[in-house]
Amino acid sequence: MDKTINIAGVVGVGKSSLCNIFSELGYKVYHEPVFDNELLEKFYYNKEKYAFPLQIFFLNKRFEMYKDSNHYPSSIMDRSIVEDRIFAKMLRDQGELDIKEYDIYVNLFNNMMEHVNSPTLMVYLRIKTKNVLQRIKKRGRKYELEQGDQYWYDLNHNYEIFFNEYTWSKLLIIDVDEIDFVNKEKDKNYIINLIEENLNNIT
Repeated sequence: MDKTINIAGVVGVGKSSLCNIFSELGYKVYHEPVFDNELLEKFYYNKEKYAFPLQIFFLNKRFEMYKDSNHYPSSIMDRSIVEDRIFAKMLRDQGELDIKEYDIYVNLFNNMMEHVNSPTLMVYLRIKTKNVLQRIKKRGRKYELEQGDQYWYDLNHNYEIFFNEYTWSKLLIIDVDEIDFVNKEKDKNYIINLIEENLNNIT
């Protein structure tokens, strides 16, 4: 059986690191297109101007990744295509994405989703916002640091709402506040075994 994993979670939760761990197990990894992304940094400084083009950029890139992943028996996605809806809704609610732009985005999203297969397993890495803030400070990306704390609290809250109502695929929620799967071998083995156990239980 083909295995496709999506790793979901807010900024700084460890999605990319977990994907890299699974790449060592033979999974084809699709990283989120955040590096060398000029739109992303511009967005953080002027959300009203760049919200719509950035959302379209991410949606298009993720759609390309999903199509390509069909060619591999085992793949893992760094942030899922459905998470884009969380950001778009939040931008709309905060008035940074125009209603007409949001409607265009939703229509495009729905059209694309007709051609996207759900993953074998969605893994939501849950974390308290206070720990997100610590991790953001530690990695030191200027455009993230300059966002007010409330932005990250709002984002985490919207993630919780979304995954409380999630039905697209099998869902595994892992609380990672006390887990360091990057630096601790015990935690790394724990999270690998937990994910593989859930994959094996899917019929």
